[in-house]
Amino acid sequence: MTDASASTALLTDQYELTMVQAALRSGTAHRTCTFEVFARQLPPGRRYGVVGGTGRMLEGLEQFRFGPAELEYLRRESIVDDATLQFLADYRFSGDITGYAEGEAYFPHSPVLTVTASFAEACLLETFILSVLNHDSAVASAGSRMTLAAGGRPCLEMGGRRTQEHSAVAAARAAAVVNFAATSNLQAGRRWGIPTVGTAAHAFTLLHDTEEEAFAAQVQAFGADTTLLVDTYDVEAAVRKAVEIAGPDLGAVRLDSGDLVQQAHDVRGLLDSLGNQNTQIVVSSDLDEHAIAGLAAAPVNSYGVGTRLVTGSGAPTANMVYKLVEVDGLPVHKRSSHKHTDGGHKQALRRARPSGTVTEEVVYPVGRAPAPDGPSRPLTVPLMRDGRMLGRSGPAWLAEARERVAAGLRSLPWEGLKLSRGDPAIPTVRTGAPAHSPTRP
Repeated sequence: MTDASASTALLTDQYELTMVQAALRSGTAHRTCTFEVFARQLPPGRRYGVVGGTGRMLEGLEQFRFGPAELEYLRRESIVDDATLQFLADYRFSGDITGYAEGEAYFPHSPVLTVTASFAEACLLETFILSVLNHDSAVASAGSRMTLAAGGRPCLEMGGRRTQEHSAVAAARAAAVVNFAATSNLQAGRRWGIPTVGTAAHAFTLLHDTEEEAFAAQVQAFGADTTLLVDTYDVEAAVRKAVEIAGPDLGAVRLDSGDLVQQAHDVRGLLDSLGNQNTQIVVSSDLDEHAIAGLAAAPVNSYGVGTRLVTGSGAPTANMVYKLVEVDGLPVHKRSSHKHTDGGHKQALRRARPSGTVTEEVVYPVGRAPAPDGPSRPLTVPLMRDGRMLGRSGPAWLAEARERVAAGLRSLPWEGLKLSRGDPAIPTVRTGAPAHSPTRP
């Protein structure tokens, strides 16, 4: 996540520029091409993924410009020749992008994004598109499992100190897509309109000579309806002090270490016995979806999630690839071992039972939808036309994505929502031959 006014053009790999230079020399740079973004498989143990980062990526493409500073760097380092520099100076993406709306579930070989433009225009976008979608989809996919495990209790994103500073902002946005209630990251709050939360760390308690002084200072500054961290020394003693200082209006206490299940039960009982039935309990400490599921029966009100969320809970990338599938209207197929790519420009729809539970994802040649076979919903939507973004990212975009996530997960078969290992929640099937023939070798 960079400043909205900064160029994104050098957030790329050098080979994209060298390919453009060679294509300009060979006369192939302006052939019309279609590139497709997809994942050949889901991370181990996952049964669905969630598309994240689409709005952020589209906004970034609007800043994909080679200005004087970028061109001077490329010239000084002799990365490309003068003819290529001239091409880059005039570069503006003018093609079309279609794909899954942000927040949609995806599965192996889902055509998550399709870019159609000249080879030179589309080739340059590979690294930027993949870096955004792979990171944000990994966070969104992990976060969706956490919110499901939370069973309606709020999840709070607190991972900014566990990842690179710009990735922290992007991760907060991806978490908001999958219905995390708030973030601790202020830049994410400012940039994306996400609610922010935060009170105090152990350092604030240690700063004061006594725990009572720390609690009193926080209550004086923020009122009784604050969250006091109670595990710096002795949890039971701290809860008693917190209630004594803040009274029955104490907002919450936070537990950040130890046996969270047992402590939550003990603290709930203690709070109730002291007359603080409305004081909530927030837990944190390296939570992931499995730990959250383990707390389902504990009297916890919300979860603060950090490291495991922003690192994809063991799957830090969605493993999406950006592959050329069509040149001048003719499909091209990659045949290399273990990395086969089906050619042709594709679209997708999702079939369902009359009850609304989805049964399969159907990928088909563009414009050749299969015959109706019960309820179905198209997945491929226009995202950019002639280089112009359709719609605008921001709070409204995020709100739509959150609704899409909730509706999509409700439609999956219940067994596909389990945290246990298994096959993808629904199969992906390919219908029809590529839209154009003969195919290229």
